Amino acid sequence: MAPDPAADAHLLEHRLASQEIVRGDFLHARRDTVRLPDGSEATREYVVHPGAVMVIPLLVDAVGATRVVLERQFRYPVGRVMVEFPAGKCDPGEDLLECARRELREETGYRALEWAHAGVLHPVVSYSTEFIDIWFARSLSLGARQLDQGEFLDVFSATPQELMAWCRDGQVTDAKTLIGALWLQNLLSGAWPLEWRAVAQQPAAG
Repeated sequence: MAPDPAADAHLLEHRLASQEIVRGDFLHARRDTVRLPDGSEATREYVVHPGAVMVIPLLVDAVGATRVVLERQFRYPVGRVMVEFPAGKCDPGEDLLECARRELREETGYRALEWAHAGVLHPVVSYSTEFIDIWFARSLSLGARQLDQGEFLDVFSATPQELMAWCRDGQVTDAKTLIGALWLQNLLSGAWPLEWRAVAQQPAAG
């Protein structure tokens, strides 16, 4: 269902004032006063986020079967190692495809010759402006990783069936990866086709 501002007028909230609460190295939080549809006022606290990308990298093994590239990384707020698709925050003004290529290269070492845009995910609409752009990558070649300082993660591959089982059994609980698994399942079934495009290979860092 596409947004319809006229039809949604009875649901909209209008900002009256805005106050910065926190501006850290990573998080930027604000508190707004808004007018509700019935004319009353309320406050809304939320995190301002520049947006991010997630990449679903597709490998073909020796017998021609599809595998996906995944990561294992400790996430401090939840205190556990999470299984996730490669992902990362966009730099200011960065093109989303270029961000996806950069994150794939830096975190996994893989470069892809073909890319397809799947869609957009809003992971926490109740308290953040964050969006995650979803990309598929294939025709992969492996090079050296370029992890950020203080970044530690394992890279591995799995079959789509293994990933789906982990999602079902609660071993994968990361929201973006669950959505990525949904896209993957529908792509492989033919229900959600993608438009692939060739992208020139990036030179290795020297």
